[in-house]
Amino acid sequence: MSDIANAGRRNIALIGPFSSGKTTLLESILSASGAISRKGRVADGNTVGDGADEARAREMSVEVSAADTGYQGVEFTFIDCPGSVEFAQETYNAVLGADTAVIVCEPELERLLALSALIRFLEQHDIPHLIFLNKIDHFTGRIATVMETLRPFSDKPLLLRQVPIRDGENVTGYVDLITERAYHYTEGGAAEPVDLPDEVHDREEGARTDLLDQLANFNDELLEKLLEGEIPPAEEISAYLKEGFSENRLVQVFLGSAEHDWGVRRLLDALVHETPTATDTAARRGLDGGKGVLAQVLKTYANQQGGKMSLARVWRGELSDGTTLNGMRVAGVYRMFGQQPNKVAKAAVGDIVGLGRLDGIVTGDTLVEGAAAPTDLLDHVPPLAPVFSLAVHTEKREDEVKMSGAVAKLVEDDPSLSAEQSADTHQYLLRGQGEMHLRVVLDRLANKFKLKLSTERPKVPYKEAIRKAVSQHARFKRQSGGHGQFGDVHLDVKPLSRGAGFEFHSKIVGGAVPKQYIPSVHAGVEEYLSKGPLGFPVVDLSVTLTDGQFHAVDSSDQAFRQAARLGMTEGMPKCDPVLLEPIYEVRMSVPQEFTPNAQRLVTGRRGHLLGFEAKDGWKGWDEIICNMPQVEMHDLIIELRSLTQGTASFTASYDHLQELTGRLADQVLEQAKDADV
Repeated sequence: MSDIANAGRRNIALIGPFSSGKTTLLESILSASGAISRKGRVADGNTVGDGADEARAREMSVEVSAADTGYQGVEFTFIDCPGSVEFAQETYNAVLGADTAVIVCEPELERLLALSALIRFLEQHDIPHLIFLNKIDHFTGRIATVMETLRPFSDKPLLLRQVPIRDGENVTGYVDLITERAYHYTEGGAAEPVDLPDEVHDREEGARTDLLDQLANFNDELLEKLLEGEIPPAEEISAYLKEGFSENRLVQVFLGSAEHDWGVRRLLDALVHETPTATDTAARRGLDGGKGVLAQVLKTYANQQGGKMSLARVWRGELSDGTTLNGMRVAGVYRMFGQQPNKVAKAAVGDIVGLGRLDGIVTGDTLVEGAAAPTDLLDHVPPLAPVFSLAVHTEKREDEVKMSGAVAKLVEDDPSLSAEQSADTHQYLLRGQGEMHLRVVLDRLANKFKLKLSTERPKVPYKEAIRKAVSQHARFKRQSGGHGQFGDVHLDVKPLSRGAGFEFHSKIVGGAVPKQYIPSVHAGVEEYLSKGPLGFPVVDLSVTLTDGQFHAVDSSDQAFRQAARLGMTEGMPKCDPVLLEPIYEVRMSVPQEFTPNAQRLVTGRRGHLLGFEAKDGWKGWDEIICNMPQVEMHDLIIELRSLTQGTASFTASYDHLQELTGRLADQVLEQAKDADV
């Protein structure tokens, strides 16, 4: 593609809540632009987007898909992003490479709240966006009510571009508020012009006046004309809109139904004539200067053969097969069409392309030409904090190493996924954004890497401590021919304050225990602490070696180590051991209307409310701070999202250990005993 042709390229991200119809809209766009001859259906598993096995099995997007097409002489790359909040990291990473985001949503009031966090992200990262109210064929309410609900979510004015025409309760067409022309929707084709119905005239006039008033709020030229009673022609109004939208000062709202192709060509017209180009975006972000290639990875795709594809936006320069980026040679440049990569000779400014075999490069990375790593990193999205975990293990022991390598590849692809071997419970833990997120990861491990894994609920790393001090004498003596074994110790065991850890001291004087054996006593005590009388690691205590005896021939390091273990085994049950459970500090981000629901959730899970306040930078949101036992947090995100229409989330960090007594403690101890049997 020539640089001249590429100057008008536009990269459009399709984003929005789960089941809002983004993938269906992409099919309609590709059909209307001639990229495909026949539309696929999500239910039939034959769409360009959602091509992965995991997506088609669930009939929902679980990863980013990209597809190139052209319309009215303009080249587009459309990025179909997942709608589920559990795959928000995918969406956020990809949107950073877009020139414009199209927010696809249903005009149902109870579902609009899900747009709040999306709109805030777009505003925070200065990404122009418009709204496509999809599934208008099922809508029977008032568009004015929808607009009133949406406006508090946005810091920018929302400008309705169309008003619906109805036949009874059914939407059959629309009036364009710029041209004041009426159109009738047709199945699978362009809308047909019709006469403006009399019953729509008043609504159209009021909506158009509102649009012009809002547009005049940040356009002095238009304001002067309106004050003088002059209504500019449609061409001038369109120019004002284009200027305001390109500068990211307003949000336009369109109507349609992707399933029936209603409003899709009107949306494409707006994307062609009113949205910023790829070069406009690079200039606005200050990325159009300098020499050499500058690109950013929006998504990585791993396969079972160990290869990978990096979907990257080129911000500056031109690259081709063999170009060196961050010290690695590009092995192929591809335009993506869903799951199908199509090799091309080169990629220029504004292109979003697949780059082959950039090993070690992960999603979000900045790419520069040459052998050196970049010194100035492009804006990227930090990994989202995990909110759900599963313990996994291979069905075959010989697959454990293979599992670690496969999971590492998926973590490169998805920064919101993490994995670790727990030092406390010895379980291998997958951590992510929800149960479905991790189930998709497990399916990828099975489909791409032929790994079948079993899962279980992560164990809680309980600890135990003591309430009383005790002095314990222990002697280890064994005679079995030749040299025997002899070690004798006196230990003082006492509790420490919570969080103090473990201390070992020696008060030996006069050589009652030779110096060379004291480290062995220390080691024997520490070995015992891995499993106390209740069956859990022991913390927050002090052990002091006060006296002892030795034998010149039979004493040894091993004998004193065993004597120390014996002393702890006999003495610890006398110290009034108590079970400790880990407590986390939890910070919930919740829309204010759901704050009471979230507070009841906290208290219902044995949490302790510490307070709440307006969330900084989030209009209409609260942050609730509380302490909560770790055992109560396993499925916390599931219930929290259920109570808040899928909008709320939380972060958690370890805070302290707290005594657990009564029936709950008895249950934990019984389960631990059963696990040892």
